[in-house]
Amino acid sequence: MGSLSIWHWLIVLLIVALVFGTKKLRNIGGDLGGAVKGFKESMRESDNPSATGDQRELPRNGAVDVEAKDKSRSNDYR
Repeated sequence: MGSLSIWHWLIVLLIVALVFGTKKLRNIGGDLGGAVKGFKESMRESDNPSATGDQRELPRNGAVDVEAKDKSRSNDYR
């Protein structure tokens, strides 16, 4: 089995476009782009915490207190 040629990729792209439609693919691409943009902004903010106005300090040992909620009770569909 060799690598896929450009014709294989074009056929796959055509089938995906026929199955999902171009509008849905455009929406998925926009959502993915927005998620990547948000991730990059949050990474930039974590590098420079003074720009966000967040002056909280983390403990020196790196531990963070987290409170977990029990989801089994709220999602009980029985």
